[in-house]
Amino acid sequence: MNLANKLTIFRMILVPIFVIIGYLGNLGIISGQWLGISLTFIIMDIIFIIASITDKLDGYIARSRNQVTTFGKFLDPLADKILVLSALVMLVEYGKIPAWIPVIVLAREFLVSGYRLIAVEKSGKVIAASIWGKLKTVTQMIAIILIFIDKFNFFDFIRGVSDKTQAVTSSMLIYMSQGEIVFNIITSVLMLISVIATIFSGYDYLKNGKDLFKEN
Repeated sequence: MNLANKLTIFRMILVPIFVIIGYLGNLGIISGQWLGISLTFIIMDIIFIIASITDKLDGYIARSRNQVTTFGKFLDPLADKILVLSALVMLVEYGKIPAWIPVIVLAREFLVSGYRLIAVEKSGKVIAASIWGKLKTVTQMIAIILIFIDKFNFFDFIRGVSDKTQAVTSSMLIYMSQGEIVFNIITSVLMLISVIATIFSGYDYLKNGKDLFKEN
């Protein structure tokens, strides 16, 4: 149980705390705002940022100290998936992103996990992450962090412009400052890029791992 693995376990412990904070906000136990942003979202965002930092830190420590273990190889990617999917589900719970986003991410993770298991079993090798996989990870983390502090939801500005028949949605634009409009578009575009990268990285695994299904 080295330091890298302790950080990974700490990241997993943060996940239920992250979810509990969200539901305490729903119950009104955590209330109030700061700069117009819900304190619940701010606390959840801080927890997610800390967990994301440990994700980078545990890998660096394990490699630099030559402390890479089988336990760490198993738990580290699992902790990452649980963290990201928990955040996406909570964002759906609050109506900040549509449900099809975590559905695509979850489908990709099942696909990749299956391919990795087959690759290890048949060849003892791990299929390396492509540029799409790295882009997915970076944009996904940044998008989640920003969406929690975005006062509006996924592409709220675009929906408000395109649907003038809905008085509530279109009138919302009146209360959006220019900075809030730009921020909403940036967070939404980043999330959209992460979804596209998720799809293409899944396709890369399919393409690069097709020989795994050939009978010996």
